[in-house]
Amino acid sequence: MKKHYNLLMIGGGPAGAIAARTAAKAGLSACIVEKRPAIGAPVRCAEGIGMESLAEFVKPDPCFISAEMQRAALVAPDGTTMILDSQSSGGKVGYVLDRKVFDRELVWQAAEAGSDVAVKTRASAPIIKDGKVRGATLEFCGTKTDVTADVVIAADGVESKFSKWCGIDTTVPLREIMSSAQYIVTDIDIDPHCTVFCLGNEVAPQGYLWVFPKGDRTANVGIGISGLKSGTGHRAKDYLDRYMASKFPNGKTIEWIVGGVSVCRPLACTVGDGLIIAGDAARVVDPLTGGGIYNAMYTGDLAAKVAIDAIEKGDTSKNALMPYDMQWRQSKMGKTIERNYHIKEYMINLTDAKMNAIIQTASSINLKEFSTLQLVKELIKRDPKLIFELAILKDLIT
Repeated sequence: MKKHYNLLMIGGGPAGAIAARTAAKAGLSACIVEKRPAIGAPVRCAEGIGMESLAEFVKPDPCFISAEMQRAALVAPDGTTMILDSQSSGGKVGYVLDRKVFDRELVWQAAEAGSDVAVKTRASAPIIKDGKVRGATLEFCGTKTDVTADVVIAADGVESKFSKWCGIDTTVPLREIMSSAQYIVTDIDIDPHCTVFCLGNEVAPQGYLWVFPKGDRTANVGIGISGLKSGTGHRAKDYLDRYMASKFPNGKTIEWIVGGVSVCRPLACTVGDGLIIAGDAARVVDPLTGGGIYNAMYTGDLAAKVAIDAIEKGDTSKNALMPYDMQWRQSKMGKTIERNYHIKEYMINLTDAKMNAIIQTASSINLKEFSTLQLVKELIKRDPKLIFELAILKDLIT
């Protein structure tokens, strides 16, 4: 490890890895710092991503694709099921990845491009001089080393300690943190090419339960519920266990994880002097779905490109790095996050009866091309009263 880098990435997930790859390919010195001893583990993700979203940054490879999805099923509280097939989604719905392999592949690509990688190395504090982030104190096996950098990219996930230490308010309201649990279950009867999303206050209050296939008889079976709905006897795991007992009583759990997912609006500002915040640390997870792999790669790549330009111009101040914040907010990704935040806020307050009615209506819609926006438009056509309930979305859907 060097004493100085152009870019120092705190976190070895998709955001940090893509940022390092982009910087290294441009000829800049880069280093990924990952606190865990192994890249990609543990997996705290349902592992789903759209085909086009993946291909934008990584060539699809069977080595990290567990399954290809051709259908998605949305299950209402009363059991009404809306099927979205490949014809209405422009081809295959997407992939379910093997994140342990996928994340390592991204880091390998960054390393091959020239980036350094340090695992089991924790950023224990930022180096701040004259109010500007200039690197980080790194700790490995009890030994601390100061490493300076022209720009630090904080990509340290939902916990985002580094950004907080830099003076950024990273607080997520309890109601906007999803308490999540997931099992990898094998020896179960599933459609290996269909993702399943189950809704309802008895199934997953203010959230949803998912079944993401990872092969013919194996799947990620998980749940996310509002932090306000979690408590003794009704934790995310309690709801998940009840679903497992009902749907997959003979399934064999070979791995399980718990964690939190932010479904709030992004940080008010995602740059500082010498600092860029990317991925989950920037709170750019889709508030409606909880998906964050693409958003992490997108912001990681953009962060590196803006940092490269700033370094070349010799100015890494907050103002010089602001194009990053402005560009992702104005992008399709940023606009989707804002729209889906409002849809999420609407959805979490629905009664089961209202949810049943909406999905019953939606299941009769024949969409030539599926998207959240297109579905909302079609629902409003069939039930014009929804325009008043979704009034804040009016400018976004017209």
